[in-house]
Amino acid sequence: MEPVRIFLSGDVMTGRGIDQILAVPGDPVLYEAWVKSAIRYVELAEKRHGPIPRAVDPDYVWGDAIEELEAADVAARIINLETAVTDRGEPWPAKGVHYRMHPRNVDVLEAAGIDCCILANNHTLDWSYDGFSQTVDSLHHAGIATAGAGSDAEQARRPAVIETGTGSRVIVVAVGLGSSGVPPSWSAAASRPGVWLLSALDRDAVDAIGEQLSRTARPGDIAVVSIHWGPNWGYAIPTEHKRFARALIDETDVQVVHGHSSHHPLGIEVYRDRLILYGCGDLINDYEGIEGHDMYRPGLGMLYLVTLDANGLRDLEMVPMRLRRFRLERVDAGEIKWLRHNLSRVSREFGTEVKDHGDGRLHAVW
Repeated sequence: MEPVRIFLSGDVMTGRGIDQILAVPGDPVLYEAWVKSAIRYVELAEKRHGPIPRAVDPDYVWGDAIEELEAADVAARIINLETAVTDRGEPWPAKGVHYRMHPRNVDVLEAAGIDCCILANNHTLDWSYDGFSQTVDSLHHAGIATAGAGSDAEQARRPAVIETGTGSRVIVVAVGLGSSGVPPSWSAAASRPGVWLLSALDRDAVDAIGEQLSRTARPGDIAVVSIHWGPNWGYAIPTEHKRFARALIDETDVQVVHGHSSHHPLGIEVYRDRLILYGCGDLINDYEGIEGHDMYRPGLGMLYLVTLDANGLRDLEMVPMRLRRFRLERVDAGEIKWLRHNLSRVSREFGTEVKDHGDGRLHAVW
């Protein structure tokens, strides 16, 4: 098996305020307690960093990330899509925040060459079943695979398969947990759409994921398990998350555990030469003008470039990015230094250190 490089990210939220600057802004009406129009999130970001253009090109929000991804020559691009893609449906009752992007703006994802969107998260069904159906249809029509949600439990559990052109495929299974805010009622059933929602991080869950992988994977394939778990803020990683991630590696053929939900990057572990990203942090969102949580530097995100071969993890590069005026841009030396120090600190318990080689990237050492 020749080395294969894949791109992973945490949450990508192209709805609400981001949607308002795209080519076809959707209805801006919101049902939040304090903000009633998505345009307000654009105004807050402009107040902090200056004017944001409107009706932008599809690649605008990706900014410098496009060049970085092209230079990295990745074989598969996988993101956690934290928004519905719909212009229909009703807001899910008793849910405080609803995200959506107009389906005609799906070219934003195409502009970055996204191959697979994880949908096992707490915003996929924000606009109820009608909005969810349109979300899946819009992504599939654009040639983007989905994992972690479907028209019934069988489809929600079905892995996404990405052909890489390298002789190896990338197989993606995605699950969500209630700890990340996924409502229990969103769990897919035999005759009900929804997400693959785990009720517990136990042996049954490991076996169920392993069964899906064994049905689909072939020798030489790369298996990724993507998990939406835990709260938005804080660096502590629950013991049950560690045990579950390691159990997946011990009991199945998983090469990468891809965690997300945290709004900032969490610790990195290499266990038995397999990669565990406990939380990738946000990459794109419209939170730029929202006050609070500055200690976490939520405007900083990363592109995770993972290189794997037959022996497991060969290399992990991380490209730091800053979101400014709803556009990803390269960071300065001070921000790289802060990220390196912080990631090393929170990864130390796993025997992982993060190095800066002076090339604008961070490199994991284990």
